[in-house]
Amino acid sequence: MPGAVARRREGYTHDVEVDGHDLVTDEPESAGGAGLGPAPTRLLAAALASCTATTIEMYANRKGWDVGALEVAVEMEYDKPSVPSAFLVTLKLPESLSEEQRERLQVIAGRCPVHRVLSRDTEVTVTDRVELV
Repeated sequence: MPGAVARRREGYTHDVEVDGHDLVTDEPESAGGAGLGPAPTRLLAAALASCTATTIEMYANRKGWDVGALEVAVEMEYDKPSVPSAFLVTLKLPESLSEEQRERLQVIAGRCPVHRVLSRDTEVTVTDRVELV
């Protein structure tokens, strides 16, 4: 079963199905899209933010640490239009955590699966299989 399927709706707007969940992606109007959903590269930032938060929460739960209203913000830098060259991750942690706990959570943040994929060369293959519809 595929991890995700994108089906063209109109223009750059796509209906995307991921494990039975539906999303819409699009390009902003400034790039010729209709702005009906986030651009795919913005979904990368969202995936990194949510994966980082989940990884931190899982680790903190195992340690019995309260991360309260944890927030992870991801900004992107671009060298070329629409091609991210860097992701900047900011953790918003409660003051009640010790300096040692905060430092440990910063290390753990870098171990989330999405961070690992984005920070190394990951093989992506466009197969020679084409299905005609």
